Amino acid sequence: MGTTAKTRTSSRARRPAKPPRWPLRGLGFVAGALALAALALTWRYALRLPSTARVDAASAVIPPSFDQVGKFLPTLPNHSLPQTRAPKGMVWISGGEFSMGANDPPDMNNVGMKATLDARPIHRVYVDGFFMDRTDVTNAEFAEFVKATGYVTIAERPPRAEDFPGAPAQNLVAGSVVFSPPGHPVLLNNHLQWWSYIGGANWRHPLGPGSNLKGKEAYPAVHIAYADAEAYAHWAGKRLPTEAEWEFAARGGLSGQPFVWGDSFRPNGKWMANTHQGHFPDKDTGDDGFAGIAPVAQYPPNGYGLYDMAGNVWQWTSDWYRPDYYRQLASAGGVARNPRGPDSSFDPGEPNQPKKVHRGGSYLCTDQYCSRYIVGTRGKGEVSTGTNHLGFRCVQDATAARRTAPLP
Repeated sequence: MGTTAKTRTSSRARRPAKPPRWPLRGLGFVAGALALAALALTWRYALRLPSTARVDAASAVIPPSFDQVGKFLPTLPNHSLPQTRAPKGMVWISGGEFSMGANDPPDMNNVGMKATLDARPIHRVYVDGFFMDRTDVTNAEFAEFVKATGYVTIAERPPRAEDFPGAPAQNLVAGSVVFSPPGHPVLLNNHLQWWSYIGGANWRHPLGPGSNLKGKEAYPAVHIAYADAEAYAHWAGKRLPTEAEWEFAARGGLSGQPFVWGDSFRPNGKWMANTHQGHFPDKDTGDDGFAGIAPVAQYPPNGYGLYDMAGNVWQWTSDWYRPDYYRQLASAGGVARNPRGPDSSFDPGEPNQPKKVHRGGSYLCTDQYCSRYIVGTRGKGEVSTGTNHLGFRCVQDATAARRTAPLP
């Protein structure tokens, strides 16, 4: 990774006018609740809960005609080359015109929120060329940033009493949300059965107190809130990718394929990404080589040389989330050029929570519950929320790379 470049550049990602007062570290108030104990009922997480209420709310925004999706057309990559060598740990993504979005694959079931509901209609998009990190930012790279800057992540900051009036002081404990599988099968209608708020959980202690990073330097940094990812990118002279840039890069030159490597989930029986095997959420058999999170770059890269663009950990993008954004782009006609997302966030299931788009899925994705390892599908996360299956990677414009390139 190009973490030696200390030139600070402004991020293109827009922020809320005011930071949200009550959503914090994967927790939120139930309506009218004043005690922090009530927060346990509405923990937010990157793997979205497939509740009937949220499906109905999304359907109210996305009309039935939204199922009449467009068609995938060939990707038309740019052929110009950058004027500088790729920064360390990055690859050149040519950009160009492509079809963005997702169709339901033939074997898609109706478990929870259909993974492609908010990824339609398929529409044409053009993005300029850019450099992208080959892998997610690792613990070693994030540690370098923290050592250089003294940065403290959101998960390491105790909640403020003024943000939670009436909450007992003993409950205002810094921490984050950790996947905590039950020891037996459960119904998939209550995510609190496999997610827990753990005091002391953060990027240094991904599973909570007692866990550490020894031997995990090459693992993705997790428990990263949006501001944390943005701060790292700014320090490194980079930025977070737009959703369109991320999808162009993930597709690796392919068009209309359900996976970043092609049309078969396991070509010739080979595992291509770190996903969940076994019975969700109680048993991950680790058939793909890893039960839980894996180090970066353990599976084949895509056509552009990028690793882990599906599975392992979710990745932040700079776009605000709206389920109807693709319909807005498609209704404008033509080709959307370098789209940067809507001006504001709206999630019908949690309308007061500002959310950014997540991409790529994680080691928890499975066709039993969440199929968002399918390229083109979208996740979303409240901006101050980090979990132990959420990380990020950065991009850099060609002009920025020229400014920060070392002298010959």
